[in-house]
Amino acid sequence: MITGKTTLIAHLGFPTEAFKAPMIYNPYFEQAGIDAVVVPMGVKPDDYPAFARLLFKLTNIRGALVTMPHKVTTVALLDEITPTVEIAGACNAILKRADGSLLGDMFDGAGFVGGVERKGRKLAGASALVVGAGGVGSAIAASLAAAGVARMGLFDASAKAAEALGGRLTRHYPKLAVATGSKDPAGYDVVVNATPLGMKDGDPLPVDVARIAPGTFVGEVVMKQEFTPLLRAAMAKGCSVQVGTDMLYEMIPAYLEFFGFETTTPENLRSVSQINY
Repeated sequence: MITGKTTLIAHLGFPTEAFKAPMIYNPYFEQAGIDAVVVPMGVKPDDYPAFARLLFKLTNIRGALVTMPHKVTTVALLDEITPTVEIAGACNAILKRADGSLLGDMFDGAGFVGGVERKGRKLAGASALVVGAGGVGSAIAASLAAAGVARMGLFDASAKAAEALGGRLTRHYPKLAVATGSKDPAGYDVVVNATPLGMKDGDPLPVDVARIAPGTFVGEVVMKQEFTPLLRAAMAKGCSVQVGTDMLYEMIPAYLEFFGFETTTPENLRSVSQINY
């Protein structure tokens, strides 16, 4: 039951139809007896900066989850950012502090890497291709670098975005070998789709699956369906895969701490989740 005392967490993005986080957070809040609610809010890019400033004037808002396409734009709207946001150049979590100032953090990368490592895939010394250098791709690339990946390929439709991300990574991780400009997955241990491709019927595959070796680990960020065309094609080749929602289960405990709520485990979140596709 939402009352006048309920704490609001906004879920900001566009479009909202594929949002899965409310179907995890809200059942958890109910189970834990936390008087809070995650509310999807569809905001188009042109309206987002002005809307976000007004949103945090609300007296009963604790913070926001930020998703596509606003993760990069959000950084300039904050009063303080964490080093993770600085490296990624993107933000997916906003906390409104007691004085009204806004702190931004980024959990996408840690969530993605946590899922990969939970599945037993060793990342130290491995090679990884990240396709998509926007907010989520930048965060995943940064966390893969932090996990000890030795070689990384970066590709984006905007070559400038991929090159900028590569520059940030090499400044923070000078031993990391970074290449940009190619999305050929051949020769990589881990391949990540961090683009929106797969959200719409008829989207092309983000990489040429014929070039992926059977031992490759293929990860996805798209959550519209559990197994996207990319993941189904990769599984047909014998690849291990990670679905988009795995990242959510891994990062929500950190989000809960960030917002000052009682935290939990990915396993408990899975047990109460009401995700459907």
